[in-house]
Amino acid sequence: MSLVQVDQFSITSAVSSVIIGGGSSGSSSHNFAINTDDVYLLTYTDLYMTNDGNSVSYRFTVSGTPDSTSNYDQASEGMYSNQAYYRSGNQNLSNLTNYGLGTTSSESQQGLLWLYDFKESSSYSFATHQSTTTTETPEYVGAMKGIVLAVAQATDGVQFYPNANNIASGNFALYKQVSTG
Repeated sequence: MSLVQVDQFSITSAVSSVIIGGGSSGSSSHNFAINTDDVYLLTYTDLYMTNDGNSVSYRFTVSGTPDSTSNYDQASEGMYSNQAYYRSGNQNLSNLTNYGLGTTSSESQQGLLWLYDFKESSSYSFATHQSTTTTETPEYVGAMKGIVLAVAQATDGVQFYPNANNIASGNFALYKQVSTG
């Protein structure tokens, strides 16, 4: 298996949201929408905010529009540098949240989202999410999440947006996993 980049976007000035994939609603000029049965990998690096303590949330897109229904379920485990690990599970969420971030590269988050069954209109879209975060505290967190959008519908991208203010920085790339040989 190998990965082929199909979309990418880098924030050059503060933005209120970023859509990777999502077709013509996407933040890049590629107009790419997830439209095959392949597994996709969304990577992001150097993600931080315009104000300390703000966090970034994300949702899947349907025809380029963020799905804000309360149908997201997630289970996560966070491993912290200065406290015990934390397990949680939540159902019927309208978005998926992350940790509070700072305003510089040294207070940022890096992550991987593996995206599954996005094209399938007869099944749920789901993802796994791994991230490393340095919060504004500072505190170091490694997290692993399992996510499902419990609606049988096709999804075509991912939107990232802040709980307040703007996203100051971030580099996003979307890859399609393809068979070799």
